[in-house]
Amino acid sequence: MNVKWDDIGDVSLASFGVTIAVVVLFSLGIVAWSRAGGPRGGSAGGGQARVAMGAAVLCFAACLAVAAYGIGIIVPD
Repeated sequence: MNVKWDDIGDVSLASFGVTIAVVVLFSLGIVAWSRAGGPRGGSAGGGQARVAMGAAVLCFAACLAVAAYGIGIIVPD
């Protein structure tokens, strides 16, 4: 039995990179959501709050897309 160490390293680096990217996206989503005024749409100005909420939604949607893709790879058809 032969272990392909290069392939194991490639998979490890790719998973580490995707993990960092998802954590950064989620953190940016939290920051944008707090600038928009949080779940109740609090005190931020009108136009800026909409832009911040849009950015938060995009960040969370990207995290959801990555998670769904990963589940799609793992779960058989």
